[in-house]
This record gives sequence, C-alpha cells and structure tokens, in this order.
Amino acid sequence: MLHVDLDEFIAAVEVLRRPELKDQPVVVGGDGDPTKRGVVSTANYVAREFGVHSGMPLRTALKRCPRAVFLPVDADTYLGASREVMDTLRTFPGVVQELGWDEAFMGIETDEPEAFARDVQSRVLARTRLWCSVGVGDTRMRAKLASGYAKPRGVYRLDRTSWFEVMGAQTTDALWGIGSKTAHKLEAMGIRTVDQLAAASEGSLANGFGPRTGPWLRQLATGEDDAEVTDAPHIARGHGRERTFQQDLTDPAEIRAELSRLAGELMEDIRKEGRPVVRVVVKVRFAPFTTKSRQVKLPAPTTEAFDIEDGALRALDRFDLDRPVRLLGVKGEFLVSSDP
Repeated sequence: MLHVDLDEFIAAVEVLRRPELKDQPVVVGGDGDPTKRGVVSTANYVAREFGVHSGMPLRTALKRCPRAVFLPVDADTYLGASREVMDTLRTFPGVVQELGWDEAFMGIETDEPEAFARDVQSRVLARTRLWCSVGVGDTRMRAKLASGYAKPRGVYRLDRTSWFEVMGAQTTDALWGIGSKTAHKLEAMGIRTVDQLAAASEGSLANGFGPRTGPWLRQLATGEDDAEVTDAPHIARGHGRERTFQQDLTDPAEIRAELSRLAGELMEDIRKEGRPVVRVVVKVRFAPFTTKSRQVKLPAPTTEAFDIEDGALRALDRFDLDRPVRLLGVKGEFLVSSDP
C-alpha cells in the first residue's frame, strides 16, 4: 500500500500561479487579511520555520512571521488541482482511495514498491508541477505514517519488520487515530509510548476506554490493520457550517440568532445530500481561543429544517455562555449503517 501526500499542497498551488513567491514564506487563510480574525489553512515550509502552522490564528501567524505573504483561500482552484493529481494517480495499475484534496491511498501489486512510489512521484510532478511524498507500507496505518517520514519530496518504507524500531519509542499521539485527549488519558494510565501501548492489557484498556475502543487502541500500536484500499465513493458522515466573528458575541440572544442562521445555511448541504440527520453538533470558540463542542441526538432521523435547528439550539443550551464568543459552528451527522 502507498500513501501519497502532497507537500504543502495549498501553498504550492498558490506559488505555481505566483512564481515570484518561491522561497518566500506563504500563509493561506481566511480572506488573506492577517489583521482580521481567521485561522491558517496552510503554510509553506518556509513559513513553518517561523512556527506558523495550520489552525493557528492569522494574527498569531503575522506576529511570528511579519514578512509572510498572506493569501485568501481559493477552494475552487485547490479542488481543480486535486482532481488533476487524483486523475494522474489513476493512470497507474491499482486502486486509488482519495482521503481529501491532498492525500490518497494506492493499493498496488509489485515486487519493487519503492521504485513504484518514485514513478508515482515523478509522474505527478511532471503532470501537475506539484511534489508529493510517498509512504510505503504493508498496512494502511504503516503507509500513512511512512509518508510523514518521507517529507519533503521523499519515499519511505515502514513495514512489520521495522515498525517497533521506528515507532516504539514514539508517544502514542504519533499514531494515526490517537489525538491529544486520548494520549493524555493513556498517559494517566501509565502508557506513554507506542511500545507500552502495544504491550498493554486489553482488559485494562477496555476498562478505561470501553470494550471496543480499548482493544482497538492496542491494535493501532502494533501497526496491524486489515482494512483494504477501496475506490468506493466516499460517503460523508455529515456536513457543517461555521463562522468566525470579527467582533465577539456577548448577547445570548444574538448568539442563538447567529446559530439559527448557520443552521439555515447548513440545510442547503443537507438537502443536496438527501440523507437524514441523526445528530447535531455545535462548536463554540470562546475568546481568546478555547473551543468546545456539544451534541444532541435527534428524536428521529430527519431532513426537516425545524428539527435540525431545534437540535442545534438544544445543543447550545448545554454551554455556559459566560464568555465572549468568537466562532460558532453547527454540523449535521447522517444516519449510517452502524447506528441503532
């Protein structure tokens, strides 16, 4: 399996159409004005050397790198570039599974996977002028992590024989699927590294995380994964809308009105999808930059605007609106086969 990951994708696309920006720090986010509220969508490697990274407030990025060139998000252009890359991947024998604009798995049969990966890299560069890094693995987990070691512009192989040598001493949040909250909870149980997680008792993990999640976490630490690369169309688990406010909201009535407006905008996406919503998730970012979310399960699957807005407002009621609000978001999660 290969994991193809485009290097600094959005910033690289911008530099292609603005060659004069080569070797300059480039930051893409919001409407391109770093004095306004918004977050970094991506930064090129030059900007990252100054500590700028995705998800950072634009104003913080400006402080860290005052000489950076800030550009607005141009989603249509990035989508077009992504399609060109994915079409190029499909010229190879094998299965391509898109993971997003800038990454994909490839399931291939070859005796020389590193050479195959370099062919992929070369053809993508020749056809799109974009560099990618390619991870080679015997499972999707290993291929995904290998591409991180391949960056930038490289090929790296990670398989069963090298897994613990490379990953064993890493902290658990280095694994694909474990975030900071889970890593902190594991550390509280005395489990800090991948080696320790792989050796942990499934019983103790089940007690701490549940009968399904606990054993799954231990499996992540072994690098084993029986999932196959598939070219089946991606089925969205949900759609969401969010908005950052240039002035903090402090009036609860105004916050509710803005959330209702967002829920109304979300209905456009839900109607296009044509699938019923079972849960509504509301995200609130309080000033200065603390983000929390709450969710509500709806009484029955629905595509009715009133029910979804009502669910959003009930989720909002679970927040203590005792601080200024700088961002609101609402997401509708669809009915999936695993739902009861």
